[in-house]
Amino acid sequence: MKVVVTGATGYIGGRLVPELLNARHEVTCIARNPAKLDDRPWRDHVRVVEGDITDVDTTADALEGADVAYYLVHSMGGDRDFAEADAAAARAFRDAAGRARVGQIVYLGGLGDPDDKLSRHLASRHQVGRILASGSVPTTELRAAVIIGSGSASFEMLRALVELLPVMITPRWVNKTLCQPIGIRDMLAYLVGVAGNPDALGRVLEVGGPDVVTYRQLMDRYADVVGLKRRLIFPVQPLSPTLSRHWINLVTPLPIGLVRPLIGSLMNDVVVRDHAIDQIVPREPLELEKTIRLAVGGMAGSDVPTRWTGASPTRTPEEPHPSDPGWSGGTLLSDVREVTSSAEPERLIQIASALGGRRGWLVGGWLWDLRGLADKLIGGVGMRRGRRHPDELGVGESLDFFRVEKVTPEHLRLRAEMKVPGQAWLEWRAERNGHGSVLTQRAIFQPRGLGGRAYWYAIAPAHAFIFERLARRIAALAEGHEPDWPARQQRT
Repeated sequence: MKVVVTGATGYIGGRLVPELLNARHEVTCIARNPAKLDDRPWRDHVRVVEGDITDVDTTADALEGADVAYYLVHSMGGDRDFAEADAAAARAFRDAAGRARVGQIVYLGGLGDPDDKLSRHLASRHQVGRILASGSVPTTELRAAVIIGSGSASFEMLRALVELLPVMITPRWVNKTLCQPIGIRDMLAYLVGVAGNPDALGRVLEVGGPDVVTYRQLMDRYADVVGLKRRLIFPVQPLSPTLSRHWINLVTPLPIGLVRPLIGSLMNDVVVRDHAIDQIVPREPLELEKTIRLAVGGMAGSDVPTRWTGASPTRTPEEPHPSDPGWSGGTLLSDVREVTSSAEPERLIQIASALGGRRGWLVGGWLWDLRGLADKLIGGVGMRRGRRHPDELGVGESLDFFRVEKVTPEHLRLRAEMKVPGQAWLEWRAERNGHGSVLTQRAIFQPRGLGGRAYWYAIAPAHAFIFERLARRIAALAEGHEPDWPARQQRT
């Protein structure tokens, strides 16, 4: 079918486009700033039209001939009143779709019993659905609660709270309000499945995973999956939504404009009451622990150090995507050093690949030995595994307390296997620059909980001493300024 997607630069839209392409649909994306889509791996396989959906004329032109149009935009996080802005945009899109004789509108809204006193956010989501459905184009509204996947605002708020705070004071509704989370891959399957489906036309369909939990239970499940102790949570009655918003804004990376409506919506039960979707798009959604593990595992995968620029068509829906905002994807701490060298990139990586084992690490040898001894004393692998060959490395080989994760003529990445409260990598990239090269060295750390952050900042002085000198010594050896490895680095 001919499919138009609005919101392709957003969380859901950016993951939906490749799924639509996999289903062999012809995809057009409407974007106010098409340049934001330039780094997507699917960019060359879609048509991109510059446009603002509040402009009926240009939107109608872009929708001309479309069998299905996905409406995946909202104004949360903006400076204006988001409910008013969303309603105005929905009316314009409804009219444009009608003028273009679109076959179907598919809209993703939020769960919540309309007979309850809904938060402004959920009430706005429902209002947008009614506005779209009031036009001449048959509309399918899917309603979902918390979407589990790296980059989802609600999931990133959950991740930040649980990993950062071992003790929490929360509103009482955290122990009472029910939600029915759904994994991002299941959400995408439903969005694709209703497209062009005659049984879905003109309907409101509720979707969710198999688990119904309170928000406290959701935090407990996350802690269990990532290997943290369950957080001590003290619910108190007088904690106001306003105070909760400011507290979450302080301790999580989410912007206040996004936190405000999210917190309000957490006070409503958001569970599936109508299971009609099971007959229209038959599917067994993944269990909660599995979806959390996939989302966390995506971040902990081998592409973490380059996750914002290294997206590929095989990336799973749960993993971070280039379209995700900068505050998503969990916390990555890094020490980055860059050195210009006259040596070729391959020579720089050759020198980096010769580190460790009997030669040592060029700078601060006693600090590396001390770290290895400490690791051994607490049951870790220590430094004495050495290396298989003095100059060559292969993927999967051990190197002191590292494991080789990637090695090419211009890139070496080592994954730390010492005991640390999180996951750590050390990598080097070399790129040509005029008559020489630029060597970029990164120490990267994904902390686990508050202890992980404390560990990173505690060893920062050692990093400052070692890493700048290490990058420069690698460059000097590659350029031949030092004829061979220094004798003092030859260890037994």
